[in-house]
Amino acid sequence: MADDIVSVTRAELRREARDLIELATSEEAVGELLRRGLDWLHQVARFDLATIFLLREGKLVSVAARGPLATEKVRRHELRLADFPSLRQTLETRRARAFTEEEHAHGDGDPFDGVLDLPPGHSCMVVPLCAGESCYGLLTLDRSECETYPRAVVELVEVYGQMLATALQQAEQKSTFERLHRREHEHARLLESQLGGDDVGVLETSRGPAVRELARRARQVAETDTPVLLLGETGTGKERLARAVHRWSPRAEGPFVTLNCAAIPAGLLESELFGHVKGAFTGATRDRAGRFQMAHGGTLFLDEVGELPVELQAKLLRALQEKTFEPVGSDRTVRADVRILAATHVDLQQAIAQRRFREDLYYRLSVFPLRLLPLRERLEDLPQLCAVLLEEQAKRTGRRGMKVTPEGLARLAAYDWPGNIRELANALERATILSRKSELGSEAFDLPIRVPGMKDPVTAPPLVEGAVPTLEEVQRQHILRVLSLTQGRIYGPGGAAALLGLKPSTLQSRMKKLGIARLEQYVARSTPQEES
Repeated sequence: MADDIVSVTRAELRREARDLIELATSEEAVGELLRRGLDWLHQVARFDLATIFLLREGKLVSVAARGPLATEKVRRHELRLADFPSLRQTLETRRARAFTEEEHAHGDGDPFDGVLDLPPGHSCMVVPLCAGESCYGLLTLDRSECETYPRAVVELVEVYGQMLATALQQAEQKSTFERLHRREHEHARLLESQLGGDDVGVLETSRGPAVRELARRARQVAETDTPVLLLGETGTGKERLARAVHRWSPRAEGPFVTLNCAAIPAGLLESELFGHVKGAFTGATRDRAGRFQMAHGGTLFLDEVGELPVELQAKLLRALQEKTFEPVGSDRTVRADVRILAATHVDLQQAIAQRRFREDLYYRLSVFPLRLLPLRERLEDLPQLCAVLLEEQAKRTGRRGMKVTPEGLARLAAYDWPGNIRELANALERATILSRKSELGSEAFDLPIRVPGMKDPVTAPPLVEGAVPTLEEVQRQHILRVLSLTQGRIYGPGGAAALLGLKPSTLQSRMKKLGIARLEQYVARSTPQEES
């Protein structure tokens, strides 16, 4: 019996198990994992042949073999499980067993009959490879000597079989995760191509030089791994621009993962960012990857980063600087290769002064800030934005061919859009649903006429003397908006006069009365000769 027992400790078994699990990174690595497992088995028990059979459609298929008797024929060997009740029983009971000479003589035959010429009553052991609710196959050990494996050896090899099965389970889970990840990534790319980001093209073809410059700078920084901080009011399209930066970058084939820091309770944010291990807190019934791990090889977009709790900002800073972190409840350091894009509508300088945001984190995030203009400062892009948003919505609502008339655009230009592009999208979708026509005129939009500086009429305080704008001021602001929309063009279809329902001469007379005629950037481009 002493010859059968190889000196090995449980600690050594555990170390080998950890190595095997680290090796189990993909389906392609399973073969190497099994070969490594058999090589190390020499330290646990003596054998002339060690074979791993995996279950495949009711068959046991040899996938790895080691030892002097491991021939090519053995490595291609297959067994029908139904023909060997003793092997089926081993899988059902999940207990290893060593066959005696009597069991050899009266059992269901040797699995290697016709493949190897082993003497009757030779040493034989069968070990189930089971982990969790799954059984993956069997490990068999054979020796030419005619004696039974001692119970102590059988128990030790059974423990090793459990560890090997755990490594197989890990490989299976990682393979499943990677397959789902690829599928979700492909699905996300499809959705982006169908629904998102098209209006970024409006930035590059904008009539406003400031907007075009923003698009140029975004394309430049996209080619690097530099952190980008997107600033601007709510609804200005920060996430759309972030997706565009990702698509323009060398990481375009990697994942684009988002996290809205304002939408998740503070107590769960750390787990969402960095993941957690089983038992880390009440309800943590299994390990869970965080957004950093999900974004490995790609881009992580942290929306509303200004709402991140101060106590979590130090850990985020370390993850940005060192690209490492520890999941909640774990002391194991995880490395993630992630490009960070962040966005906020909060004044971070003021937040720093109020000790609500770390200054060092601010400088780490704002290496390359990009500020998006509010919609009221880029009304010249309304026609393009409306066309893009209506096209996007058509894929969801089925209302294709919708467009906004010049009168409708004038109605939209008279509003100051506190909710920016998001509010514009909602207004268009609402008008599309309610309108029976394919053209959306001014009557299709139920919007208040906002005066700059005034709050919403529903929530505004009572007017006081001196705070009410004059009728002339309201007219002047409205004409200026329409002129901005038409790039100063007065004459012809789509010109300011047509949008306002006035004769060109009447509009020019009113502009002169309101002091608009002195604004050469509008008048100089709107003479009748230019329209010819």
